[in-house]
Amino acid sequence: MPRMTMIEAIRSAMDVSMGRDDTVVVFGEDVGYFGGVFRCTQGLQQKYGKTRCFDAPISELGIVGTAIGMAAYGLKPCIEVQFADYVYPAYDQIVSEAARLRYRSNGQFTCPMVIRMPTGGGIFGGQTHSQSPEALFTHVSGLKVVVPSNPFDAKGLLIASIEDPDPVIFLEPKRLYNGPFDGHHDRPVTAWSKHELGEVPDGHFSVPLGKAVTRRQGSAMTVLAYGTMVHVAQAAAEETGVDAEIIDLRTLLPLDLDAIVASVKKTGRCVIVHEATLTSGFGAELAALVQEHCFYHLEAPITRVTGWDTPYPHAQEWDYFPGPARVGRALLETMEA
Repeated sequence: MPRMTMIEAIRSAMDVSMGRDDTVVVFGEDVGYFGGVFRCTQGLQQKYGKTRCFDAPISELGIVGTAIGMAAYGLKPCIEVQFADYVYPAYDQIVSEAARLRYRSNGQFTCPMVIRMPTGGGIFGGQTHSQSPEALFTHVSGLKVVVPSNPFDAKGLLIASIEDPDPVIFLEPKRLYNGPFDGHHDRPVTAWSKHELGEVPDGHFSVPLGKAVTRRQGSAMTVLAYGTMVHVAQAAAEETGVDAEIIDLRTLLPLDLDAIVASVKKTGRCVIVHEATLTSGFGAELAALVQEHCFYHLEAPITRVTGWDTPYPHAQEWDYFPGPARVGRALLETMEA
């Protein structure tokens, strides 16, 4: 199989989907001629033409609203919001229209669309280019929320999202875009150590939504993570020597609760890691579910390791989100509890 970056895997997913289904359309700001701010759509307009891949005005509300109308009338739009930080003007369209359309029309209309968004920090983008707003979407019934951690999953999950009959929020961690992330660094790295680019099939395949995967087997505790934090958690476990089982959630909504419960009942301890802010972050929902379903198996309090409850700090971003040192301390403290 060829090796791809996450950018290449995402582009391949759209290419394969557009080639198989002429109702799939791709658009957004700078998505057509320029190929996207991160080049995820590079070459698609040249291959499929300006009616299948095209640029949109600078209006997230307009982009999402147009896509909802397209989806209601039989197309399958895969749109790009240039940064997750820009999605807020479109939030009403996503919540009040896209997520509700199947229900409010009693199934007469559906909304098969994907909203792709680069998410998270690590590129010194400051407050308006680094946010992780996944919890705002996991609260909304009618949506699916996906966060891949590697190129193989990025392609397979995106194809599954495009083929899904309902709206999907597809969050792409920017720190994973251009190469593998080994997780062992609290600062940016210039060379990728032992990790290779991900092997990704050229053609069509899908990874089912709603299914987590175990990235590291262990018996002492369970670590729940997604996106970039999967790699950070793996590095922390290796550096501390804690026998941690690491669950990559992949899909936050619907959530693979069975996989979580089975792991925590086995290990008796749970650490939750995400880059977004602590208060009302998705980790709070995970902690509540673990407490409800695994209370009598827990040997220590559930621990959350997250970003700070502050606006995103440009100068301190590599301290803001959890690194292997901070996650490692949480693993050791949880073992001692």
